[in-house]
Amino acid sequence: MTSPLEGRRAVVTGAGRNVGEAVAERFAREGARVAVVDIDPQAAARVAKALNEAHPGSAVPVTADVSSADDVSRLVETAWAQLGHVDTLVNCVAITDRPATVLDLADDVWRKVLDVTLTSAFLTTKYLAKKMVAEGQGGVVLHIGSTSGQFARKNALAYPTAKAALYALVRSLAVQLGPHGIRVNTVSPNKVGSPVGTDAEPENRERRNLVGRACTPEDIAGAVAFMAGAEAGFITGTDLLVDGGALISTGD
Repeated sequence: MTSPLEGRRAVVTGAGRNVGEAVAERFAREGARVAVVDIDPQAAARVAKALNEAHPGSAVPVTADVSSADDVSRLVETAWAQLGHVDTLVNCVAITDRPATVLDLADDVWRKVLDVTLTSAFLTTKYLAKKMVAEGQGGVVLHIGSTSGQFARKNALAYPTAKAALYALVRSLAVQLGPHGIRVNTVSPNKVGSPVGTDAEPENRERRNLVGRACTPEDIAGAVAFMAGAEAGFITGTDLLVDGGALISTGD
């Protein structure tokens, strides 16, 4: 049975670890070709190498800072040159200001978190969508949201602000790009894999959800694969919440 992702060409940012790596692996496993994008060249190369060993010819590594317009422009040209027409963007990049409050958050950290977590969504969508529109074949854009953008945080300020703004950005992007056949959505996890900005997950990480287990990067990759595929072809401008019921859980 042919996968809905067979033959797709995707750009996955933040693909050097955690959710981005799982998304890139899921796409490659289902027959897509993937630009594995990360600011860390070694991480991008490692993931692309593993994917090509398992699925020959499926991945190309690309180093880019997706909060930089120049880097994103170069990324897009590289992806098109290496993959041909790109029909899918999955943006998984974020950093956090945890632990911080308004009383101690440095001004430059505020700007950096918004640049990496929110402006990256604008830039990657803008430059990829311009190419998609020029070629007239439509496409799919997915950004990774977070339950942090849907409730108040005691120990972070810039990160939840950026994620909350991402939902408004995506709705407007969906309206503006819909006439060009481009769907735009978010997929939102809760405490998935390692905490933002880290490589390892603490063994004692506290979670409250209704499923009773940790969210894995593969859980989010599965949701992304669905939202990118034809079965989600009538879904745009919205969020798929993949949080195990965390937002509605009352805990103990």
